[in-house]
Amino acid sequence: MTYVEGFVAAVPRANKQLYIDHARPGAELFLQWGATRVVENWGDDVPPGEQTDFQRAVQAKDDEVIVFSWIEYPDKATRDAVKARMMEDPAMDTIPDMPFDGARMIFGGFATLFSV
Repeated sequence: MTYVEGFVAAVPRANKQLYIDHARPGAELFLQWGATRVVENWGDDVPPGEQTDFQRAVQAKDDEVIVFSWIEYPDKATRDAVKARMMEDPAMDTIPDMPFDGARMIFGGFATLFSV
């Protein structure tokens, strides 16, 4: 069943186009290597929570927007192969630097329970 790798990051509002310029070439490589779908989302309605929220999870600053992204793979083995290739393929050197603090990004892999 489908395997998903999800990401949440805080990106300076002024860096929206830089983020797109960074994310699009990576998405194209992931698709070439076996991902079935890459989705990038710019925060539009991300309210603060009572106890925790997206902003606190990534220590967002006032001038930052939450980005919520995911990559779908046919299975975990494909995700693992793409992740390994990402670390060694020289094509990754052509991707512009991250226009945000990657140390505050959270991510993880998820096995799909069901999809409707």
